[in-house]
Amino acid sequence: MNRTTLRTILLCLAAAFLALRAHADVVETNNGARLVGDIEKIADGHIVMKTAYADVITIKQSDVTSITTDKALAVRLESGNVIEGTVATQNGEVQITGADGRLSTSVARIAAVWPAGTTDPRIAALERSWAYEAAVDITGKTGNSEQLGTQVSGRATLKTDRDTLQFYTAYNRQVTDDTKAADEFKAGVDYANNFSGKRSWYVRTEGGFDRVKDIDLYNVSAVGLGYDFIKEDNHTLTGRFGLSYRYEGYGNPATEDVSSAGLDLGLNHEWTFENSRIVNRLSIVPTFDDFGNFRLSHESFYEIPLAAPAWKLRLGISNDYNSEPGAGVEKLDTSYFTRLVLTWK
Repeated sequence: MNRTTLRTILLCLAAAFLALRAHADVVETNNGARLVGDIEKIADGHIVMKTAYADVITIKQSDVTSITTDKALAVRLESGNVIEGTVATQNGEVQITGADGRLSTSVARIAAVWPAGTTDPRIAALERSWAYEAAVDITGKTGNSEQLGTQVSGRATLKTDRDTLQFYTAYNRQVTDDTKAADEFKAGVDYANNFSGKRSWYVRTEGGFDRVKDIDLYNVSAVGLGYDFIKEDNHTLTGRFGLSYRYEGYGNPATEDVSSAGLDLGLNHEWTFENSRIVNRLSIVPTFDDFGNFRLSHESFYEIPLAAPAWKLRLGISNDYNSEPGAGVEKLDTSYFTRLVLTWK
């Protein structure tokens, strides 16, 4: 290989490398930083960018002086006008070039950016759609002892950025050596409305029975306020504080029924990763008649998708604690589960 041929190859490689680098979005900030990657969206005063060196990063829009893209984006200005095209910045002026011509503006006047050809996130956030899940886990054992357990559950969720409505139900039956270890049913409704930023109000009710714990009928109804300690697209942590009414009717006349107003304290946490999800739910309902008389329910699980995305495997633990249970009944019930879940919309 002669020197001329080698030089030609090196020039071609350099040109290809520069071309690859050119096919990227560039954001420059007022402190001189130059960030290269793919702009995923601009919303709420922040630019979300995916980079090869730091994965997804978020930049304050007020710190940005220049935006350049190599692909068409949909850009909504503060005036409400939407234009699709490539974005470039020259002499501090942002120019959006599309099929209808060129429009000049500034970084500060860009209200939102999203992939061209897709729905405006502001409109999509208002669109309501149901999401469903059905789950089942069956356990069994034979030999020195006979055991058969079945739990089925379902949930329907209607969610937007402004509110969330959920209907859920579950039935659990466990039999060991012809003796019932669990026989419980529950059904509930939960509605939350995000009326201001991280603040929300909620109303919920849940009822059912637990024959092993001698509860013929129970009900918890509550209303209160919520606050999002964490509110991100893939990570939320919401605390709740409200007033409740709790009723528990026992089959044994020797056990006093519970019928009292009280508090409603809750914590809901959800963290979604690329291929998995962690969910934690905690609820505590003490009565005003006796704050030492309370019911605590907890569930935590780790969920991973199977080969078919609609099917998921859920590994978790649940606890049900009643500080003043019926006669001969333990205060705490703990269950470990491996659950097969089908989701659809």
